[in-house]
Amino acid sequence: MTLSTNRERLLTQVLIGEVWPALGDRHAYRTDADGVPFLLPGMGGVTLGVHPGDGATGYAADHLEPGLSIRHREERANMALQFLTCVGNVVTVRSGPAAGAVGRVIGQHAYVLADFSESDLQQVCTGDQVVVHAYGQGLRLTDHPEIVVKNADPDLLEGLGITTGPDGRLRVPVAVRVPAEAIGAGTGMYSEYANTDLMGAYAGQGEDLSLGLELLRIGDVVVLEDQDHRYGRGYRPGCTTIGVISTGHCRLFGHGPGPSTLLSGPTAAFDVVDEPEANVSNAFTAMGVSA
Repeated sequence: MTLSTNRERLLTQVLIGEVWPALGDRHAYRTDADGVPFLLPGMGGVTLGVHPGDGATGYAADHLEPGLSIRHREERANMALQFLTCVGNVVTVRSGPAAGAVGRVIGQHAYVLADFSESDLQQVCTGDQVVVHAYGQGLRLTDHPEIVVKNADPDLLEGLGITTGPDGRLRVPVAVRVPAEAIGAGTGMYSEYANTDLMGAYAGQGEDLSLGLELLRIGDVVVLEDQDHRYGRGYRPGCTTIGVISTGHCRLFGHGPGPSTLLSGPTAAFDVVDEPEANVSNAFTAMGVSA
């Protein structure tokens, strides 16, 4: 069964941001879980060569942000960009050599993250202005009132093959099941802001740290077990959260590839099915790249 929603009551709001530069300070180095100092690229700027469907781990990187890292230089306008932007929203570059290029939001972190074609990314520069058509906050699943929707463009849910199953539960294909012990930084924050870092995906940093998540990909749809993200983020047995991996490799302890929240509610309300190809790359193909 297709999803019944209140999408006809939602508004689209045009938000402005810019591609933010990578930032550093004079102290430079951080320290990983084994006390080894490192200095690596990650947050901010334009990151080439990593797109939904590509591996999320194994890079020489820390807090890898794929594609464009977008924010607004005025703090409250930036909070609106963070809270109102949804995964799957259309992003258009409005200045610089890449003006007119169109991509899609893949999630939130310290910035709003957007994927574009590799050729378009190569033309973008920090400081370029972008427009986000923010659409999706306030979305409700009318046949599943116990499930709260967060950060999801309505077309994304359809593109991901999320439906009402024959038994009346919400049927969600997921690529990876994430145990509660993998949840790291991000607990306690609003689920519309940034994402949740997953521990246990420290590729190349020792088997004792592994929780079997090294094969995560950017854009993977994942189920977070015993996680309640309806009104914040925290551990609650009997609750389930669905997210999409929007950030990649980290070396900082307690951090890792991070899912942005899409759905959360009682575990009994979900029918989670294993589908290795459950990734926003497939949904974006179905959605196209036009506003």
